[in-house]
Amino acid sequence: MKVLKRTHMCGELRESNVGEKVILNGWVQKRRNLGGLIFCDIRDKTGITQVVFDDNIPEELFNKADSLRSEFVIGVTGTVKERESKNPDLPTGDIEVFAEDLVIYSKSETPPIYVKDDDNVDDNLRLKYRYLDLRKKKMQDNLAFRAKLTNIARNYYAENGFTEVETPMLIKSTPEGARDYLVPSRVNQGHFYALPQSPQTFKQLLMVGGTDRYFQIAKCFRDEDLRADRQPEFTQIDLEMSFVNIDDVIEIQEGFMKRVFKELKGLDLQTPFPRMTWDEAMERYGSDKPDTRFGFELQDITDLVKDCEFSVFTDAIANGGSVRGICITGGAPLYTRKKIDKLTHDVKSYGAKGLVWIKVADEISSSVNKFFSQEQLRQIADKMGASNDDLILIVSDKNKVVFDSLGFLRRHIAGQMGLLDDNQFNFLWVVDFPLFEYDEKEDRWSAMHHPFTSPRDEDAELLKTDPHSCKANAYDIVLNGVELGGGSIRIHDQEMQKDMFKALNMGDDEIQEKFGFLVEAFKYGAPPHGGLAYGLDRFVMLLTGEKSIREVIAFPKNQNAQCMVSEAPGIVDEAQLEELGLRLADKEEK
Repeated sequence: MKVLKRTHMCGELRESNVGEKVILNGWVQKRRNLGGLIFCDIRDKTGITQVVFDDNIPEELFNKADSLRSEFVIGVTGTVKERESKNPDLPTGDIEVFAEDLVIYSKSETPPIYVKDDDNVDDNLRLKYRYLDLRKKKMQDNLAFRAKLTNIARNYYAENGFTEVETPMLIKSTPEGARDYLVPSRVNQGHFYALPQSPQTFKQLLMVGGTDRYFQIAKCFRDEDLRADRQPEFTQIDLEMSFVNIDDVIEIQEGFMKRVFKELKGLDLQTPFPRMTWDEAMERYGSDKPDTRFGFELQDITDLVKDCEFSVFTDAIANGGSVRGICITGGAPLYTRKKIDKLTHDVKSYGAKGLVWIKVADEISSSVNKFFSQEQLRQIADKMGASNDDLILIVSDKNKVVFDSLGFLRRHIAGQMGLLDDNQFNFLWVVDFPLFEYDEKEDRWSAMHHPFTSPRDEDAELLKTDPHSCKANAYDIVLNGVELGGGSIRIHDQEMQKDMFKALNMGDDEIQEKFGFLVEAFKYGAPPHGGLAYGLDRFVMLLTGEKSIREVIAFPKNQNAQCMVSEAPGIVDEAQLEELGLRLADKEEK
């Protein structure tokens, strides 16, 4: 079978091409036989062009065109002509191609999903037939956008002296943070590799090795529960720099953001971006990745209600918690009791036991009317800066529960009220994170980032005397309430690293088992260094306006971490397990 050498892409023909002979290759979108005329829309990743087969062509060619069906793969030779009946909905709607030759490369059965952007098909079906789903223009545009972003990253960091280095995919398991994906070793039976959750330790070794500035488009793996912006395998734009402080790292990243937004969005970003401490972000927004495109900031009313008769508030305060709320401007008439009940149900997933509401008017109404007088409710409204028709929502509990609940509510409600403008890009650096965080489930302190994050210079001595009060040399870059990336200045001093391990109650054996190779490397001269990693999938999702990273990954997993195309994970036979020295446990053994 001959293959026609393509001269033009289907979606790129315009009136300027009228009179040209062209060759198009692609898929049949649809065919219409009007008797003496056959119209066929041919599609490739750039778009659609209408092809016309008329009675001026040989009968054999006309009959071949009549046999075309959706998703046949074809090649067409023809002449571009101006279209009499123009289609303003298509970029190619001013022209059409009059066919002179047709090659059918392959035929297609009726596809199980429509190849069109607005097919509204079930997600699992889309993922099962992803190779069909990828034919949609939206999906091709997303993949092309992602490729442009990675090319910009490579070019930008190369221009700024970074060396692209690949780090190992089979590494040692270090059980910190998320659960590792384990790979059994055939050669060393009973031993396991882990797939990297990030290239963290190896990029630090590159700094010890004198690479100075490292960069990588890195594949990472975490065995954790999934959600819209999380996958078991994901991609980072990963980098590390020697002889730098926070300002140096941030300056390079802001330059990268300016380049990305100029080339991909045509926008000139204003730098430097605002910076906000972690404490301020939590107090004002209830989140360490605050969306600053709208208000609804948290207000602390603990002092105002500490002596009230409502035990839910007073018990929370007595247990070391707080009472805080948000004021939804104009929200009172929008949120009925039923809608507020739904919000109350939603915040329970963040640990809140309930939600107090106050609707501000000349006569204030509230879910706690019997515990508060009109005067007391008015004082709360004044403290919250509320006016008539505003809705106040209040949570009382431990600070983490209060922050998480109200942080969710303010952004969720802003979305419901149409206040999240996708064309507005509010950047923010969140800095001065706590160095440690307390894990209530495990009843222990752990590193908020990782054990190699350094404390702020002014907190260095606290690492020995009061480590849990230390603030970290850590920073996150946030865009519209989404964490694009994060990093820190690392510990390079051996004595400080020992203090860090001591604060984590790690003994010598545990240190050697988990991080021995890195500690050993630092004995031979480690430069001051720091870095950052962006979540590439999340970054592309945000810039394309998608709601899930599945829309910007070619072959993503579903909510059960399964590949619907290849049906991974699958069962392996006994012989393979035997080679690895493994045996599956019987149900009774479990």
